[in-house]
Amino acid sequence: MDTIERLTSLFQRFPGIGPRQAQRFVQFLLRSSPSVRKELVEAVQSLGASVKQCPQCMRFSSGGGKTCSMCSNPERNSKLLAVVATDADIAAMERGGSYRGSYFVLGGTISLASEKTNNLRTKQLLDSLPARIKAGLQEIILAFPANPEGDATAIQVREKLMEIVSPSLVITALGRGLSTGSELEYADPETIKSALDSRR
Repeated sequence: MDTIERLTSLFQRFPGIGPRQAQRFVQFLLRSSPSVRKELVEAVQSLGASVKQCPQCMRFSSGGGKTCSMCSNPERNSKLLAVVATDADIAAMERGGSYRGSYFVLGGTISLASEKTNNLRTKQLLDSLPARIKAGLQEIILAFPANPEGDATAIQVREKLMEIVSPSLVITALGRGLSTGSELEYADPETIKSALDSRR
């Protein structure tokens, strides 16, 4: 396999990238200056060195502290915890500007085809709750995609939470400001605000 084919094949491993789009990426790099390619290589190499997973919310960040900038920010509302599927969902909710609570990244949703939950961080979420409750947590918002996988994940997480949390802790889900089948990371800020406002 030559260099162009190998790079095209690597790009195809990215989520949602097909052969034609992967070829376009390679063609763009071929037309780019050596400095652009060098910058890309350095950015990819630095991922392993400077980016780490926050032990509190489980999102990837490049901050130097023990926890990420969100978890260490005293201005965030510790009464609210949004449980999301991916880091991209946090970015989408932050763009809306209407949520100022804390987050926990579950690491995906349940695959209905296999019903595998091995990669989901449900245990870490449950283990983190005593400290969060002590810090004033009052509401957990299940902020998963508005699709069958997201709904199945919300049901399972809610069941696990109900086994250990006190009745005083409210568990809600995003309202259907999100249309069924939509991914949270692609929702516009107004839609996310509507979903947050109508959570139940």
